[in-house]
Amino acid sequence: MVLRELQSGQQVRLKLLPSLRQMERGKLITFEGIDGSGKSTQLRLLEKYLAGRGIAFLSTREPGGTALGKIIRSALLAGENVEPLAELLLYAADRAQHVKQVIIPALASGMLVLSDRFCDATTAYQGAARGFDPELVERLNELAAAGIRPDLTLLFDLDAETSLARKNESVEPDRLESEPLEFHRRVRAAYLALGEREPDRLKIIPATGTVEETYQLMINAVRKTLKI
Repeated sequence: MVLRELQSGQQVRLKLLPSLRQMERGKLITFEGIDGSGKSTQLRLLEKYLAGRGIAFLSTREPGGTALGKIIRSALLAGENVEPLAELLLYAADRAQHVKQVIIPALASGMLVLSDRFCDATTAYQGAARGFDPELVERLNELAAAGIRPDLTLLFDLDAETSLARKNESVEPDRLESEPLEFHRRVRAAYLALGEREPDRLKIIPATGTVEETYQLMINAVRKTLKI
């Protein structure tokens, strides 16, 4: 039914979510932040925390959470001269495949899903930083995500200068990480604006302290959402 209805976007959103609620829908926690903010490190630490308490979960990422997504990820992050519109549409394509193939089945089975990036990343990177119309980006996000919204989004916040310095010390930057400093400042500003707009869903986690300090802030937010 999802594939048949996918072209209508809004219709998917109205039909899909009630069915997931009836099946005791699992929860979706997404991890966001500019590159070098430590979000991926914290996701791995949360995996250990959950595993240690016998809590079943599925860990995934965007782009690259499916076989098709891995091809898209390589083109997006390792490629050169990717046109901004092509970039936006490729992220939407990755998400559409990811949601249908991975996230919806996991949530429908009652699974806890952890995703390294989701729709907010497109809003911040391709919307605010690239300058695309916010309404266009929102519409693409809704269509690609089939109405799925995170139960909790953890935004690891760090200034662009410190974040990029951390990243550049560890690995060679990919195409997006190589963007000018001002690009990453716009991304961060967009993320913070999202946090102000949706404080119940999106929790801002200061990432200026140690890994352990950031971890404790994250765990507090997760425990409140999961009631554990």
